[in-house]
Amino acid sequence: MPILQGKLEIADFEKTIFKNEAVQLHKDIIERVQGSFNFLKEFSENKIIYGVNTGFGPMAQYKIKDEERIQLQYNLIRSHASGTGNPISAHHVRAAMLARLNTLSLGNSGVHPSVINLMGELLNKNIIPLIYEHGGVGASGDLVQLAHLALVLIGEGEVFYKGERRNTAEVFELENLQPIKVELREGLALMNGTSVMTGIGVVNVLYTRTIMDWMIKASSAINEIVKAYDDHLSFELNQTKKHNGQRKVAEMMRTHLKDSALTRKREHHLYNGTKKEDVFIEKVQEYYSLRCVPQILGPVLDTLDSVESILIEEVNSANDNPIVDVENRNVYHGGNFHGDYISLEMDKLKIVVAKMTMLSERQLNYLLNSKLNDILPPFVNMGKLGLNFGMQGVQFTATSTTAESQMLSNPMYVHSIPNNNDNQDIVSMGTNAALITKKVIENAFEVVAIELITIIQAIEYLEVQDQVSSETKKMYQQIRSIVPVFKEDVVMYPYVNKVKEYLMDTSK
Repeated sequence: MPILQGKLEIADFEKTIFKNEAVQLHKDIIERVQGSFNFLKEFSENKIIYGVNTGFGPMAQYKIKDEERIQLQYNLIRSHASGTGNPISAHHVRAAMLARLNTLSLGNSGVHPSVINLMGELLNKNIIPLIYEHGGVGASGDLVQLAHLALVLIGEGEVFYKGERRNTAEVFELENLQPIKVELREGLALMNGTSVMTGIGVVNVLYTRTIMDWMIKASSAINEIVKAYDDHLSFELNQTKKHNGQRKVAEMMRTHLKDSALTRKREHHLYNGTKKEDVFIEKVQEYYSLRCVPQILGPVLDTLDSVESILIEEVNSANDNPIVDVENRNVYHGGNFHGDYISLEMDKLKIVVAKMTMLSERQLNYLLNSKLNDILPPFVNMGKLGLNFGMQGVQFTATSTTAESQMLSNPMYVHSIPNNNDNQDIVSMGTNAALITKKVIENAFEVVAIELITIIQAIEYLEVQDQVSSETKKMYQQIRSIVPVFKEDVVMYPYVNKVKEYLMDTSK
């Protein structure tokens, strides 16, 4: 059970989002938040504090009367709950809620403790606010998306509850929950921040690690299938490069292949002086999609590690405005809500996921093209050539999906459009970046699913089930339990979708 103390790790998200473990608020958190609220309430009595007794954004020049201050917060929430498009999926919304809960618990926002108490209950009861994909520009954070979260906390809007989309008020009554009562600046504090883009980003990281694991398995297995020489994975070769990612990938592949009876030693076949022919029928070196996997997936792994580090820093940061500093008895105005850190990291992540997808598609093409591999029938067709098609049809899907990811991997980070009467004159588009990365990741699972189905068909055709490594055999059995051996043509889309779902479920 993750105990919220103001510092979360990636494992805490995994436990809460994928394993549905309850979140427990440490008693120090409640005291800290209460102290922050008390200080801000006192401090703001005779001072001009943005968002407490002023309007918002370009209307911050207007002073708000004391008797209208609470209404101001409700007006902000309701007017900005303006998202459109598709609802954001449950995992990503829950991650955003956990990220917001954590940053508010730092005591730099001046919210009433009822905010974090109710948000914790919503997480633990799996009540998921309806938040739409479209609306965030990532400048004052995820204003529009977080407004939908705030709307639920005041007892309005809609939620997903036990598989149904329902009015918040109905669900609160069923669960005996009380909406928060806005006391000071709860509307602005809930909405000002990067928690939606960050929450989506954290889930993206978790899923990308899963894709990475499957790509290591697929890349190892394809080296077995073609009986590749193993020196391109050797410790000695990869140690001559200083990059940790490359070294780790090579090590993971060596571990995967440690008991394979198919990979070959170069010294047994090419270094023993017995080759007399002038033209070698067998390849001296494999194609790059097989031989250069450590060099291709190495930077992917290094980037993934770096992205995770930046996201966790953001999760544990105060990303509100203004910032309440109880220790120094002051309130500071600035731009901690700006989402550039997340936007840039999401662009980096989608680029490397697109590259992984490209690697998978090239490995798939190698298996399907009999003129390249020289050991398998065209399209790994186990039926009658000319009459049957094998994996021919589903290759189009892999190629199309990879092309989409290549296009989507163009950066959002540099696509700023001024808005908000030019108050937000340079923005991050971080939420868009995170959501597009989510799409690229989903695409990757589809392409890898198609590659894995092809790999097990190839193993079946070559009848090497008992010669592959124990890790490949385990993978073979996992996918074979979903996709039966087929020689006659079958409708492929149900199998691809089932394998994709299985791969994504292994993140949990």
